[in-house]
Amino acid sequence: MTRNTAGGGLHHVALKTGSWDASLAFYKGVLGFTEKILWAYPDGNRAGMLDTGAGNYLEIFEDAKYVPAPNGALLHLALRTGEPDAVVDRARAAGCKITVEPKDVTIRTTNGAGPVPVRIAFFEGPNGEVWELFKNELT
Repeated sequence: MTRNTAGGGLHHVALKTGSWDASLAFYKGVLGFTEKILWAYPDGNRAGMLDTGAGNYLEIFEDAKYVPAPNGALLHLALRTGEPDAVVDRARAAGCKITVEPKDVTIRTTNGAGPVPVRIAFFEGPNGEVWELFKNELT
C-alpha cells in the first residue's frame, strides 16, 4: 500500500549561502522568484522563502562562513504535509533517525508578512539525506 504525506508534495528545497545579497539578487532578478517570507536570527544571519511558483519554495539560509561543499549546497528537502507526527512515526518505524521531533515554531518574519506558525520535524532518509516535514497555512 502506498501512502502519501497527507497533503503531499515538495514544499521547499533549502540551500545555504555565504552571500545573502548575491543569492537574493540571482534568485529574484535572474530566475524571477518572489519573496514570500524573510526572517533573521539573533546571530545576524538571515533566511527566507522565495516563491518559485505553484506553491513551491526555495529556502535560503545565510552563513557568512559557508563554503560550498564539492557536492553542492543542498541543506534539506521539505515535504508539505498535514500530518507531520504520523509521518515521523512511519519514518521511525522504518528505522530512520529522527533529528528533530515534531514541534510547533513561529517564524518571525522581517518582510512584513507577520508571524508564520508552522509545525516541523526532521529525519534522515536511508541515504543520509535530510528531510523536513512542514505543515502551515501561509506558504
